[in-house]
Amino acid sequence: MNPRLGAILALLGGAVALALALEVFVVDFPGGLIVLACVFVALFAAWLALLRRGLVRLLGACVAALLVGAAIGVIFAGENAVTLTIVLVSFLVAVSGARAAFRAERELPPAPAPRRPVLFVNPRSGEGVAVREGLPEAARGRGLETVVLEPGDDLEVLVREAVGRGADGLAMAGGDGSQALVAAIAAEHDLPYACIPSGTRNHFALDLGVDREDPIGALDAFVDGGERYVDLGEVNGRVFVNNVSLGVYATAVSQERYRGAKLRTLLETMTETLGPDGEALQLRWTDPEGRSQVSTVLVLVSNNPYRLGPTLGSGTRPRLDTGMLGVVDFHPPTPGTGEQMRWRELRVPALQIDADEPVPIGIDGESLTLEPPLRFRIIERALRVRIAHSHPGASPSADIPHNAPDALRQLLRTAADAPGVH
Repeated sequence: MNPRLGAILALLGGAVALALALEVFVVDFPGGLIVLACVFVALFAAWLALLRRGLVRLLGACVAALLVGAAIGVIFAGENAVTLTIVLVSFLVAVSGARAAFRAERELPPAPAPRRPVLFVNPRSGEGVAVREGLPEAARGRGLETVVLEPGDDLEVLVREAVGRGADGLAMAGGDGSQALVAAIAAEHDLPYACIPSGTRNHFALDLGVDREDPIGALDAFVDGGERYVDLGEVNGRVFVNNVSLGVYATAVSQERYRGAKLRTLLETMTETLGPDGEALQLRWTDPEGRSQVSTVLVLVSNNPYRLGPTLGSGTRPRLDTGMLGVVDFHPPTPGTGEQMRWRELRVPALQIDADEPVPIGIDGESLTLEPPLRFRIIERALRVRIAHSHPGASPSADIPHNAPDALRQLLRTAADAPGVH
């Protein structure tokens, strides 16, 4: 479905659903309200299932199915079954059309295929997905020199040796920590880089616009792919592609017991550091207005800002080339006030965080400890990324509006086929 047709269906389906829903609310209250509430929550759960993997995907799909079933039950239990059915169908048509209208796809400028590309494969990442999918064999069939990591191998040494042998393109099939290391070396030598999604979460691939369900197809980035430049983040000389977490979460992740009991370790760490007898590490920094800040719960510094809050695309980065770090500062509720956890978001090109002792951090999912001060910076347009033409080429939140009025205006422009919309 092309974006214009999607926008037209979204507008028509939404108008029909809204008009009939208003009629049902008056005639058959509260049946119509229950149906729409179920549909709204089901769509949110379905969106989570589309963006996530593993247990979250399974739970999202199950919740969506249960709520749609509940909505259907309410529909046929009432006296306006036909009307409510039309409301439900129209609403689903509207959402499907909106997804097509807002679908992020970019036709990246073509780039010549490298003559001596090298792919590095971590066969243990993502529960062995690379081996199960036959990734090494598929890569060799496309002419890529393929290095499958063995226990004890030093990835950085192997990548630098490949560059020394004349590699003119680097690709990594593994988790985001490995992706960051290979990306850093590719950027250092201005070599094209391809992210092959075969880790557990593949957040970097998602925000680049690489189809996480198609690791084999991602190899075509070095066969017939497009190219663009993206930013990289850096902390104390170490590159990261996603984010760095500091505070309670990073402290919990740095402990040996975290691997075997994640939730329990996190809760115990929160009690130990934030409770009445706790001594949380104080992270000191200065905001863009020059005001001194102290954080204890969590500071998240990301390579470009995330979209947060109850919105479609939440948890992804719409762009990776803004030249800005995203900073999220979480504050715990004040005891006795009834406040909820709150946060604020900042955009800065650089940030320094001080502390009185070594700081545990989580960097692209890996745990380590750094001596303060922690100096963060964004490295603009540092990485030449290659993406297969069959993949989206943009983050799933790249074209999603921030609010309902913006969404309506964009749908109207797309439906009218206004120039410059896509």
